[in-house]
Amino acid sequence: MRLTTAILKKVATEMGAIILIEPEYELIGHITFKNGKTTVFDNTRLNINGFASAYLAQDKGFSNYFLQQLGYRVTEGKTFFNEKMCAKVANPRNIHDGWDYAQKLGLPVIVKPLNLSLGILVTKVYDKSEYYQVAEKIFNIQSVLIVEKFYNGNDFRILTFDNQVIATYQRIPLSVTGDGKSTILQLLLTKREQLLKTGERILIDLEDFRIMKKIHQQNLTWESILVKDTVVYLLDNANLSTGGHSIDFTDIIHPNFEKLAINITKDMGLRLAGVDILTTDITQPLVDYTLLEINSAPGLAHYAFLGDKQIQKVENLYRLILQALERE
Repeated sequence: MRLTTAILKKVATEMGAIILIEPEYELIGHITFKNGKTTVFDNTRLNINGFASAYLAQDKGFSNYFLQQLGYRVTEGKTFFNEKMCAKVANPRNIHDGWDYAQKLGLPVIVKPLNLSLGILVTKVYDKSEYYQVAEKIFNIQSVLIVEKFYNGNDFRILTFDNQVIATYQRIPLSVTGDGKSTILQLLLTKREQLLKTGERILIDLEDFRIMKKIHQQNLTWESILVKDTVVYLLDNANLSTGGHSIDFTDIIHPNFEKLAINITKDMGLRLAGVDILTTDITQPLVDYTLLEINSAPGLAHYAFLGDKQIQKVENLYRLILQALERE
């Protein structure tokens, strides 16, 4: 059983609730509380956030607009549309306008889908050919993309629920560590096999053009053998679903950043959120940060895999959420 589903089942059972889980994929469940109230869940989506607020958070373009108007330091970026969508919208901006805007922002830029999750097709783009390659890939599966300014910093997720910070962790991009004898390809195959054993959805595609590009940028190939303990990063985005890993900062996050994340969550009309920010040092008073996005259905499995302490935090969070759903 998937880890987060197993944790939900454990917590619900301890509360005396009856929980039914769809057996084939073990992602979707139905919970009946002792008082007769019911709720459902779909993977990381629980009925704790309002529909409109959750939908707004999912649309990175609209949510960025409102967050900026509310005074938060969001990424500078703009949406662009495929030809079919351009024919429908009042202010069309096509793929070529996106390239003009990228040049205006200054390369490299980030090009990404409007509302896909799991880090799919999020790409750091350095030149014109890369831009059009990524934009066309996005438009093959979605009608809107975003071109954003690239920002330096360490990538953190702050998990909040009802005016409190539950967990904070740094997200590190997909990488391999040399052992002095294995090729990059062998190291990555081993890592992918280990991650797949967790039962969670991990998207490490050996044909991913972004991995190939990152390897070539470092003057390496699949057959390069890395010196022992040498770390080579294979992606620019730090999404955990694409093979990244995390470091727990829950006990050392500075209160300034806790307050920031709680305020962002409330201002977006959410109760549960994963607030993603870039900053130099989250353990020090807030001086600089960039708000990447806010996630209304944050995944918790990768954090829970860090150890027993983290599993307990996820259990406590699910208990708080289910108790709130039972009351309301």
